[in-house]
Amino acid sequence: MKDESATSSGKGRRDFLSLAGRTAVGAGVAGIGASALAADKDCGSTVDYSTLKYDDNFWNRDAWARLMSNLDIGKQKFGWFSGTVNGVRDGEAVKPLFGFEGFSFARLVDKGDGVYQKLLREVGFYTDLKTGEVLEHWDNPYTGERVKVVPVANDPFNHEIGPYYPEPPSYGGLNKSKPVKRPLLLNWRETGDNKVFLHSPIHLFYPSALQPEEWPRESAGKMNRVSEMFTYVIDRDDLADPAKTSVEYSGAWSRITPWLPWMLMGQADGHCYYDCMMGGYNDMRVLSPKIKAYAEKHYPKYFEAPTEWVDPSYSSLENYAREQKPAPVKPSGK
Repeated sequence: MKDESATSSGKGRRDFLSLAGRTAVGAGVAGIGASALAADKDCGSTVDYSTLKYDDNFWNRDAWARLMSNLDIGKQKFGWFSGTVNGVRDGEAVKPLFGFEGFSFARLVDKGDGVYQKLLREVGFYTDLKTGEVLEHWDNPYTGERVKVVPVANDPFNHEIGPYYPEPPSYGGLNKSKPVKRPLLLNWRETGDNKVFLHSPIHLFYPSALQPEEWPRESAGKMNRVSEMFTYVIDRDDLADPAKTSVEYSGAWSRITPWLPWMLMGQADGHCYYDCMMGGYNDMRVLSPKIKAYAEKHYPKYFEAPTEWVDPSYSSLENYAREQKPAPVKPSGK
């Protein structure tokens, strides 16, 4: 980062990283109270929690970048999600439909103007609830029809990380909302077990890439209502340690979205609800062997993050409209 950010916040990225050296001698510096220091349970050293500047939007920028990727520019970080996609309709219990597991790799580019570019590829596979095998076809219990399954494969899905809240995803220009510029102050919450929680929701309503006139069997309507809720659980010591340029986390991710287009539900009442675990790690230890093997065979490039910024980024719904063709309309009465 250039020094504009240091001037604005008092702590630029270089200052943030250099705190690692100062933390080691912090116990001998006058003015640091006992409340800012704690014994490190693993190595007996001290952790300076005064580095946790929750009310500083430039600190939030760098903390968010450390969660999403790695401030050691060029290194990539592994993201993971795994759970169940459920069908939700009025008048009946929520129905588990299929599993969902996938991963991403991301790296940062320092633009030099106080903003990082996060470059990401992600792929997700729908799986059989009993066997965990990747589904290529699925028997829709709502319609009795056997349909072709289309995985999520977003290449790329990029965004910028700066000291102010970014604009929401444009979804290829379909989402035109422009919120007021606000300092990036995230919803952190410390707990009693030396963990930090972070909750980050997004709620969108924008024109669908799958308009019903062209996609009568795939489209849920002219507008998409999509919500995603992310909860991160972070080790407080890791977050307070500026030497850790990438901070691992575990957590939960949920998504509310219209029926998936390949389900061929059209504008039938109801929607999908994703209920998943998630995490960001520096290795792939949590990825299931079946998903890893399938991706290595069919989607090998997704094990490497992009190296250059590309516009625009599309979500899975926009990619569906670009890559698939409308299904034939079923004859009346069938």
